[in-house]
Amino acid sequence: MNRDTLAPLTFGMIVFDEVEVLDLGGPFEVFSTAGRLARTAADEPLLRVVTVAEAARPVRARGGLKVVPDHALDEEPPFDVLVIPGGVTTAVEENAQVIDWLARRRETSALTFSICTGAFLLATTGALSGRPATTHWEDQDELARRWPDIRVRRDVRWVDDGDIVTSAGISAGIDASLHIVGRLHGVELARRTARQMEYEWNPADAPGRPRSRPDLAP
Repeated sequence: MNRDTLAPLTFGMIVFDEVEVLDLGGPFEVFSTAGRLARTAADEPLLRVVTVAEAARPVRARGGLKVVPDHALDEEPPFDVLVIPGGVTTAVEENAQVIDWLARRRETSALTFSICTGAFLLATTGALSGRPATTHWEDQDELARRWPDIRVRRDVRWVDDGDIVTSAGISAGIDASLHIVGRLHGVELARRTARQMEYEWNPADAPGRPRSRPDLAP
């Protein structure tokens, strides 16, 4: 990896009350670990993550974990990749300030990545209209019912549709995050990141290995 030719990337992750902990923490761990492993010529992380919330106050994730965001929406922090985790998204879908911000920042981001029910927030902005996408297996029917023009994929752990990547639930967000690292900075770095995390990951599974369906288990 030639550090002189690689530009650092910042991932901007929206956080909100009732965000799913691993939807937030899994991708955060992947991108921040990759940033520790890969440095720029100035010895800065090649990847870094900033968190953004509606207001400058802690948010309470599912299960009670409190997260202190780095920025509020009105601070407009610069970033290259927009990351939208899932969780209980009903209140956020109805929050015009957050949805308008997501729609605007998606337009200025090189890549947008949703995890699990984060796809509902992305769909609310209109960004998934006419496009393939996935979400947690429990929520696929609702996504298809509410937005019938979305081509909901039910057989993969993530969908890479160019400027938008969507993933299935929770741990699938880690797989998709490693895929994104590999896409942006090379499979070698993605492999090193997975190894550092002691996480089993195989890039040959792209665009996502067929996932187990708990609802169909015997």
